[in-house]
Amino acid sequence: MAAWTVSDIPSQRGRTAVVTGTGGLGFQDALALARAGADVIIAGRNPLKGTAAVDRIRQTVPGANVAFELLDLASLDSIKSFAGNLRRSRDSLDLLINNAAVMTPPRRLVTTDGFELQFGTNYLSHFALTGQLLPLLRKGDKPRVVTLSSVAARSAAIDFDDLQARRSYKPMPAYGQSKLACLMFALELQRRSDTAGWGIQSIAAHPGISRTDLLPNGAGTWSAPGIARRYLWFLFQPAAQGALPTLFAATSPQARGGAYYGPNKLGETRGYPVPAMIPPRALDTGGAARLWDESERLTGTVYPASEGRKFPEAAGEGVNP
Repeated sequence: MAAWTVSDIPSQRGRTAVVTGTGGLGFQDALALARAGADVIIAGRNPLKGTAAVDRIRQTVPGANVAFELLDLASLDSIKSFAGNLRRSRDSLDLLINNAAVMTPPRRLVTTDGFELQFGTNYLSHFALTGQLLPLLRKGDKPRVVTLSSVAARSAAIDFDDLQARRSYKPMPAYGQSKLACLMFALELQRRSDTAGWGIQSIAAHPGISRTDLLPNGAGTWSAPGIARRYLWFLFQPAAQGALPTLFAATSPQARGGAYYGPNKLGETRGYPVPAMIPPRALDTGGAARLWDESERLTGTVYPASEGRKFPEAAGEGVNP
């Protein structure tokens, strides 16, 4: 693939997309999709940031069909409410981009439901959200689910004995675990879609090292990562560039279900979209199945096992971990 850019995005007119996250990569995803004609829903927990994102897109793309909807990924109740509202107001969904994340808070924090914040927000929330939007996705036109991982997944492992980092919390290993889980989920979702006939393309992507507020928001403005982001900004590629692998996965006819895309230069830290290296641990199908089962238990969101199994209307009532 030669230097794929937003100018290569085919028309998205008539397609409906949900993007989690109001800034950084999520904003760039929503902007590009709106420019291509999609009906875009930006989902986030901060109405002020969400409204500002919508206003910026409309200023850049007059007539853009874009809206903000409230979604707190640190709350299973909020996910259930968002998905329920969408199922009542929409007949189908064509694209879901599982983008929003938190990164390396210096001390262990938890979600409303008691999950370690990074594992809960980055991974479990998107597992639950995807499951609860699956009925709409199955009615979509060539539906795709794109889930964001990270270069941090390369050195990560899933600690099934301490998923919530209760015994030992270290910010970067916990972040890496959450992003490895996202990658394993994307690959397993494609396998299950193929087996059960859901008709969904599940694709993973990562942005390399990009200039967003993820580091200062998580680790803190004056943390070492926050200072690096502020004063060594030239080491980070622009957010618009970092969004390209996600947008390729979301829109390109060349993108394949079950694939993983990232930047093509300097160890996948910057550049244009190409197939990314999949860490060996992400290819552990036994581990992926175990993680899936545990995720269903923790979130209360149970995916249909086969074509004939009905979707639970009350999915999302979480089990307190």
